Amino acid sequence: MGATALDSRRIVLTRPTAGRLADLLRGLGAFVEHVPLIEIGDAADGGAALTAALGQLDSFDWLVVTSANGARRLGAVARASAVKVAAVGAVTAATVSALTGRPVDLVPAEQNTDGLLAEFPRTPSSILLAQGNLAGSDLADGLRSIGHQVTTVEAYVTRHRTLSGDERDALHSADVVVLSSGSAVDAWLAAERAPIGAAIVTIGPKTAAVAAKRGLRIAAVSASPSDDDIVNAVAGVLRGRAARRARPM
Repeated sequence: MGATALDSRRIVLTRPTAGRLADLLRGLGAFVEHVPLIEIGDAADGGAALTAALGQLDSFDWLVVTSANGARRLGAVARASAVKVAAVGAVTAATVSALTGRPVDLVPAEQNTDGLLAEFPRTPSSILLAQGNLAGSDLADGLRSIGHQVTTVEAYVTRHRTLSGDERDALHSADVVVLSSGSAVDAWLAAERAPIGAAIVTIGPKTAAVAAKRGLRIAAVSASPSDDDIVNAVAGVLRGRAARRARPM
């Protein structure tokens, strides 16, 4: 999977938790640093609305979870419920399954909100949609447009982190920086207006679109949020750089 390209290269991961992805990259010889650009906190109301909604979970036909962060706040309750669960992608689904002890009922092949909307059943149903404060209304509006009743609840908030001098240095000295979300892009630009000199790999086309709109040059877009696809995207970028350096002048 490109061990030569990754050997001794500096990779910075910016999502809140590095997890298995860091282990995979290190196993291929990379130096991995974790510089989370965002942090996840409780909902603005302290979780009161989420707690109330989860107390009535069995009154819904579906629970829709849009991120692993949301899943971590729902799984323990969903374990005891018969509600069907839909997850926006495989990473979110794995988190739900680990917490509930059962498989997720729907994970779209295209792992984003558009894919979820395309595959969601058309039979009218009641849905509890748990998402972060920055998620917007596109998914809820899309589900309503195909005949569902949707209750949206804020499961968590995303905040920009204040970076230390060492963390800024890590970003600037990296060979590749992996940006995991549009909020991570905005957090970087809010913290440091100077451009990142590293090659930028984004997780998903929506993050890439935000980065491009903000003026960042994208080297590669991971085919999906899965750790293996992210590793493939990073390795591909580094192989391309190595090939360009090897060309005769």
